[in-house]
Amino acid sequence: QVQLVESGGGLVQAGGSLGLSCVASGSIERFIAMAWFRQAPGKQRELVAVITNGGSTTYSDSVKGRFTISSDNAKTVYLQMNSLKPEDTAVYYCHARHGVPGQVYDYWGQGTQVTVSS
Repeated sequence: QVQLVESGGGLVQAGGSLGLSCVASGSIERFIAMAWFRQAPGKQRELVAVITNGGSTTYSDSVKGRFTISSDNAKTVYLQMNSLKPEDTAVYYCHARHGVPGQVYDYWGQGTQVTVSS
């Protein structure tokens, strides 16, 4: 059983910074990739940033240059969010993928609220 536990959300003023953390527990030693998604009220869940087990990163255009995804081992991922905007307000979810081509397993955290006030 794999569990992802996020921490670090909260309330911040526009222009401020927040850092999110996600720690995975369970029998899997290494994931193919870990990522952060977010979902604002009334909107679909969207990808924010991904980091592969090789260290490659990808960002959505809306956060590029402001957010940084990182990992210090195969089961922990961080999201540093700078220059936050009110439109960054959402529930942020940690995601991890495990498996081999053709058979993958996706895991999700419970989500952490990020609120940016104007």
